[in-house]
Amino acid sequence: MTDNEEPRWLDDDERAAWIGLMAVLLRVPAALDRQLRTDSGMSHFDYQVMVILSGAPDRTLRMSELANGTEGSLPRLSQVVSRLEKAGWITRSPDPEDGRSTLATLTDLGFDNLAAAAPGHVEEVRRAVFDPLTRSQVLQLARITDRILQSPGVEPDPRPNHSRPPNH
Repeated sequence: MTDNEEPRWLDDDERAAWIGLMAVLLRVPAALDRQLRTDSGMSHFDYQVMVILSGAPDRTLRMSELANGTEGSLPRLSQVVSRLEKAGWITRSPDPEDGRSTLATLTDLGFDNLAAAAPGHVEEVRRAVFDPLTRSQVLQLARITDRILQSPGVEPDPRPNHSRPPNH
């Protein structure tokens, strides 16, 4: 946009959709975080870290890859991994292929805790997102989110072969 151009303001329908989307982006993660903390003693971010590691070969990834996968910063991830390491759910070790990198590995105990948390988490996802929708609306939501994620203003998923997140 140049200085002389008028902004392309949102019309009433777009504004209503945007406000609704913003509410979803704030309230659904908060509900998922509340449920996981209450039922499993972990945050939604903890859960996300462990889900990504559970799908990796040998349940191990470089911290930098894990940060990309969680869309989190390395400092935030490091704090979370430290806490999960103290709980015995994750271990860290130097990368034998690159001494500058650190590997994070989901332990058997961490995997067991993730598996125990998954049913309640999936039920909360269903309750918060899918139960209010018809099957047609679920399919529309999938098409809409795919379309938004493919727009030029949104960075592509940095994880290789992860155009769609794994089932959790």
